Amino acid sequence: MESARGPPRVKNKSAAPTQISAEQLLREAVDRQEPGLQAPTQRFADLEELHEFQGRKRKEYEDYVRRNRLNMNNWMRYAAWELEQKEFRRARSIFERALDVDSTSVILWIRYTEAEMKTRNINHARNLFDRAVTILPRVDKLWYKYVYMEETLGNVAGTRQVFERWMSWEPDEAAWSAYIKLEKRYGEFERARAIFERFTVVHPDPKNWLKWARFEEENGTSALVREVFGLAVQMLGDDFMDEGVFTAYARFETKLKEFERARAIYKYALDRLPRARAMRLHKAYTTFEKQFGDREGVEDVILGKRRVQYEEQIRDNPMNYDFWIDYARLEESSDDPDRTRDVYERAISHLPPTQEKRHWRRYIYLWIFYAVWEEIENREVGQARKIWDKCLEMIPHKQFTFAKVWLMKAQFEIRHGNLIGARKTLGRAVGMCPKDKLFKGYTNLEFKLLEFVRCRTLHQKRIEWNAANSSAWVESARFEAALDDQDRARALFELAVTQSELDMPELVWRKYIDFEESEGEIDRARAIFERLLEKTSHLKVWIAYVQFEIENSDGEGQDDAEERGVSEDAKARGRKIFERAYKTMREQDLKEDRVALLNSWRAFEEEHGSEKDVEKVAEQMPRKVKKRRRLDDDSFEEYVDYVFPADDESAAKMSKLLAMAHQWKQEQGKEAAAT
Repeated sequence: MESARGPPRVKNKSAAPTQISAEQLLREAVDRQEPGLQAPTQRFADLEELHEFQGRKRKEYEDYVRRNRLNMNNWMRYAAWELEQKEFRRARSIFERALDVDSTSVILWIRYTEAEMKTRNINHARNLFDRAVTILPRVDKLWYKYVYMEETLGNVAGTRQVFERWMSWEPDEAAWSAYIKLEKRYGEFERARAIFERFTVVHPDPKNWLKWARFEEENGTSALVREVFGLAVQMLGDDFMDEGVFTAYARFETKLKEFERARAIYKYALDRLPRARAMRLHKAYTTFEKQFGDREGVEDVILGKRRVQYEEQIRDNPMNYDFWIDYARLEESSDDPDRTRDVYERAISHLPPTQEKRHWRRYIYLWIFYAVWEEIENREVGQARKIWDKCLEMIPHKQFTFAKVWLMKAQFEIRHGNLIGARKTLGRAVGMCPKDKLFKGYTNLEFKLLEFVRCRTLHQKRIEWNAANSSAWVESARFEAALDDQDRARALFELAVTQSELDMPELVWRKYIDFEESEGEIDRARAIFERLLEKTSHLKVWIAYVQFEIENSDGEGQDDAEERGVSEDAKARGRKIFERAYKTMREQDLKEDRVALLNSWRAFEEEHGSEKDVEKVAEQMPRKVKKRRRLDDDSFEEYVDYVFPADDESAAKMSKLLAMAHQWKQEQGKEAAAT
């Protein structure tokens, strides 16, 4: 049984973990006093018995490694056991045999070298590392352990040689950084500088040039830092240049109070880098000029640069209205009204190519921003009014319109005390191109002015324009209710529910019921529910009806019902509604709705009923059965059906009746034959 599970795991309490450092391994090997074979011999009568035991164990391990040579764990357990027995030559032989099987196993090399270091065989460990990195030169972990061992032993020259071998393979950036840190620890800054030079050739990323510049700033001179930045600009070129290099270079010059140098660097970078790659650089330049330079001068430079960019973009695509909007915003910030007006006029002259609203959505914002700028920033009210009027004339209202423009024009007139002009604008809007948003905006304006007669007229016009709009009926009724005219509100609701076509009839019925409930007319609300059930037998209507009865127990409001609890009459009415709903759905063969209704009914009884009532509902719960049905292509599919106990009883009674009829027919036939 033991051989089936694999070799026994050797518990070596003195063995270090795989990730332990070389320094700790050496310290443990020196400090630990090995007991030799004294401890094992105490378990056996003599050495002959001990040797016999060791031979059996070796045979077991040999069998394991023979059966599965590719399993490195078996080899490493075998070697660890030999190390426990102080058979170092045997352990070394096992490791070598394992390497013959798989010389690319990194963990095997690490275990082998750690074993040599623990036994203070440093030369053996060094030879092993040399073999390992020769076979696996791309495994950084082996190199890291190799250089750490050499440095721990104080062999700095050897460590440097190992690093040089490693760098010849051009590893990743972390390896170069480790080499540079080694030279910095021993004060070899010239060597570190030479490594940086090779490092930036192998990995010419901007961040690596910045690391070199920071090194020179900490350990070199300002001339060396400038030389590094100059090399970075030269080597990277315009295609691979990063704004971070220029920003760091300019900040270095600023720190040395070389403001002219810093300004020249910023301008050089902004002239060569595209706008998308120089956002942070532009922000840094602006901050620099605010602190040390002339704001007007830098704004002229930046504005000129951005004007050229916008002109190029507009030349390539004059119908991209986002470019025009950004360009206009730029000119607004320059405080030059003539330039701003010129950009807006050029922008609005580019009409959309088609009479489709989707092409006009961004274009119309040019007119809006233009009018708002003339009114708010430029203080030209007359010019702003002309822009609004021209915009309304330009929109093809027969195809589509923009309610936002009409409403903003009316708000503009109100801000400047022209109420008549605002009413004319909105009246023209609802007359030419009526929309719900226009009616709402006009009604809200008149409501704020307390012109309730005008509000009522607008509500009437809105309903006449679109009688199928449920929201229009509801808002009109709410308006009348807010004026304490319940008769008008009730009449509007009655007219609404009698409409043959409504986009959301459930909204009208629900608001009608809520209205009567808020007025305390519980009987009226109950009658509305009954009328609604004559039109539809939807599950939600039945459940809402039950909830209504519970909330309005004994005809009182909901808050009172919560304080007193639900009365028995309300519970009885709720049960009757559930029974009616169940019967209706059963007649219409709505099985899914019947299941949902029974679940709601059971929840109702669990909250308000007794255990007997809950059991009564539970007895009506269906069971699921799988059935098959034929499809149009003569194939079959399985589906889940519900079988209700009441349906089973009806089927059983019908089957019994048919059997009795069949028996009676047979008896009649026998009598006829006898006669």
